[in-house]
Amino acid sequence: METIIVICGLYNIAFALFHFGFWKMFQWNSELKKLSFANRGIMQILNIQISYYFIFTATICFIFPTELLTTKLGNWFLIGTSIFWLIRTIQQFIFLKANHYKIHILTFIFLIGTILFLLPTLLKH
Repeated sequence: METIIVICGLYNIAFALFHFGFWKMFQWNSELKKLSFANRGIMQILNIQISYYFIFTATICFIFPTELLTTKLGNWFLIGTSIFWLIRTIQQFIFLKANHYKIHILTFIFLIGTILFLLPTLLKH
């Protein structure tokens, strides 16, 4: 089970790196200029903060895998993170309703996160 938790950490590191690439991937240097000052700032702040959350979550997975498996707090952390990824999966259908293969791939990857973080809590017994 600890291996799955380390994989959870790697999963979140991958998403942090993905989010750090948003400026280039989505041409934010030019695209965000079309937004108001506040919205431009909010987009970038939210992206940096979610990247921090991914790195923090990964760090917890790397440093405390045993505690995540054996304590109530650890189990709630894993369940809460699984719910985070479930909500993110649902948001795909609300905010990105395009029938595009990249969106479908991301939806599948978010679902993997939901399952990855839930598995240790279900299989530990």
